[in-house]
Amino acid sequence: MIYLGIFLILLAISFFFFLNTGSKLAAHTDALIQEVQKEPLLDLVKGKIGIANKGPVSIHYEAMSIGKENKGAILLVCGHTQTCLDWPAYFYEPLLASGYTVIRYDNRGVGLSDWLPNWTKNKAYQLEDMAKDGLAVLDDLGIAKAHVIGVSMGGMIGQRMAISHSERLLSLTSIMSTGFYFDKELGDVPRQFMMDITRVSLRYRKGIKTEEGKLKLHLAIRQLLKGQGDYPFDDKAILKRALVEVRTRKGYNMKATDQHSLAIKKSGSRYEELKKLQVPTLVIHGTTDPLIPFKHAKKYSAMIPNVRTLFIEGMGHDLPAVHAPVIIKEMTDLFTETTI
Repeated sequence: MIYLGIFLILLAISFFFFLNTGSKLAAHTDALIQEVQKEPLLDLVKGKIGIANKGPVSIHYEAMSIGKENKGAILLVCGHTQTCLDWPAYFYEPLLASGYTVIRYDNRGVGLSDWLPNWTKNKAYQLEDMAKDGLAVLDDLGIAKAHVIGVSMGGMIGQRMAISHSERLLSLTSIMSTGFYFDKELGDVPRQFMMDITRVSLRYRKGIKTEEGKLKLHLAIRQLLKGQGDYPFDDKAILKRALVEVRTRKGYNMKATDQHSLAIKKSGSRYEELKKLQVPTLVIHGTTDPLIPFKHAKKYSAMIPNVRTLFIEGMGHDLPAVHAPVIIKEMTDLFTETTI
């Protein structure tokens, strides 16, 4: 019993140090959250709101355009547990200004799209189902073809669209993504990131039922995804967008983590199919991505015929403002070489 007691004490001490070491939110975060909570909510709706309902799942979307010029449609596909609000204005506004219609939507399981309360592992959806959700949005808008831009899991969904429904795509841009997340040759999720995300979850989930707790957890995860990127981190802008999500858009669906993760796992590898891809494709990735290591981009991009690549030194698993201009230029260069 003495040895057991000593073991439990050591275990408690180890857990305490694990929980209280590593990356933490800045000391000013509490004050910043209180400041954001007192300010007027951002008006983040910029276009026409719609609901695509093709089958049992309803998908919320927003279609944006300015002026009379129409160079074609761009479909933005979110990443794992993200919503359409996570697309920063500095990313899509230049595309609007260039004459494109920009469409963003919530994947199933998040935001204002269906949360699928009866979801089970035995009846789990796959990336193909999520790809059809995006195409249902285009159908609802009467758009035959679009340029598809996907980030992270959204890049995987975009690949699935390009493979199974190539006739609907003008081009594909796959950002910070992979052709097979569980490729054993490339290893598992980096150990340090898994430790960090576990630590953050344990540290901040205890207050998840409060508005402040939700904002802290969201900010902490975004901070981790930045990785070692040497560029500004606009925590106030992130908090202001997150507050709109919490107060006006049902908040964050904690079950979506399991749903989206299983969709990726069940969908397996796209390697062999990517070798036959005929859609004009651009692969973008940061060299210091902490979640999907750069070696994923190097491997799957090399499989795609006539692929273009943009590998950004020092970029993490995010879309920082400092790198937006070069990303947008590469994408629009690709767009102008395709026809509607």
